[in-house]
Amino acid sequence: MRHKSGAVLLICAVLFMSACANPALEHLEQGDSHRDQKQWDEAISEYSQAVELNPDLALAYNNRAYAYCNNGKWELAITDLDKAIELDPDYAMAYKNRGWAYCGKEQWQPAIDDLNQAIELDPNLAEAYYHRAFVRGMERKWELAIADLTLAIELEPDYAMAYNNRGYAYGEKQQWEPAIADLTKAIELDPTLAVAYYNRGSIYDAQEQWDLAITDLNKTVELDPDQAMAYSNRGWAYVNKAQWDLAIADLSEAIELGPNLAQAYKNRGYAYGEKGEWNLAIADYTRLIALNTELTVAYFYRSNAYCNQAEWELAIADLTKAIELEPDLAEAYYNRGWVYNTMGQWNSGIDDLSKAIELAPDYAMAYNNRGSAYSNTGQYDLAIADLSKAIELNPNYALAYYNRGNTYYLKGQTDLAIADLGKVLDLTSDPDLIEAAKQGITEIEGK
Repeated sequence: MRHKSGAVLLICAVLFMSACANPALEHLEQGDSHRDQKQWDEAISEYSQAVELNPDLALAYNNRAYAYCNNGKWELAITDLDKAIELDPDYAMAYKNRGWAYCGKEQWQPAIDDLNQAIELDPNLAEAYYHRAFVRGMERKWELAIADLTLAIELEPDYAMAYNNRGYAYGEKQQWEPAIADLTKAIELDPTLAVAYYNRGSIYDAQEQWDLAITDLNKTVELDPDQAMAYSNRGWAYVNKAQWDLAIADLSEAIELGPNLAQAYKNRGYAYGEKGEWNLAIADYTRLIALNTELTVAYFYRSNAYCNQAEWELAIADLTKAIELEPDLAEAYYNRGWVYNTMGQWNSGIDDLSKAIELAPDYAMAYNNRGSAYSNTGQYDLAIADLSKAIELNPNYALAYYNRGNTYYLKGQTDLAIADLGKVLDLTSDPDLIEAAKQGITEIEGK
């Protein structure tokens, strides 16, 4: 969530009327003019001259602090706000701004303390509720954040960033309808609010509404061309639409803008894999591992790329690491079992596939592959039991019928073998599997 940029306190009419006779107030007025144009350095210069001429002018310290906050100079802001509060202990806006500065330093409890004080002094201070909601969001206390943002909106109905942040909070609670409604309202109030398009696009991503997500993320990057996460998320939407080149282009832009953006490497690696560009996929997954050595998915996906290059030992090493990191990952045991089978290490394959089945009892492919391993070690009854279970779980599983047919043939049960191989012809359009089944039937019938 982001902080709102808006006016602090307007100088009272009396001060303006006397500004021409008071050099400090002249500089204060000039500072406010620069502030309203978001010219922060110029504003700071004017406010500095105001406090030099009048060290007891609390408003000048507060307003300079506001400019410091907008420049990300949190410590300088806090120093000024300490002075403003010392001069005026009931200065609600100064407490609010110091709360914001503590937010910038990620010091959440001092921020809450100051924002609570600001609200106690001025219950109608919308920005105080807004910033307190920001802290609640960082603490993942979404209900409290939503309550504060609702109060901010009641006090200031045109508060676009409050709608944006409440929409974000609803999104974190997976309450999609109110989230989209709030983000749409934020965009209606401020059509240039890039973060609202980004947040709504992210929710459309979560709902797998890829075209709507892309439309919003297009607008995000138009308004904020340096938004790495917008390119990353749009790339992910293109991945899900199997538009690999567009995905790779966006994810590459995301990586250029954010070289440590882990999810962009992961998704680009996946897109490269789908294009069969395995070396590029491996390079991305390797970079991902360098960023986070404890990321299971990086080892898992890199092992798939190694398999497609017949780098079996490297694939096993990565799958072993994935299992070490996530011992209940059935797919990793399944894949390692598949690799062992491919290498002819049938007993190791059986062990891994048994573990996959233990973790996922309805894993049809694991039964099929364990059945194949049993068949290759001459354990035909165990093989038929597994292959029958695979077919029970997936009645259209052509490969399981093929493997069971071969096993029946090895047992000398030719009628059952021909029936299963004939079933393969009904179930698959895979030319290699069809040819293998036909050859099997021809061989059996020729004997």
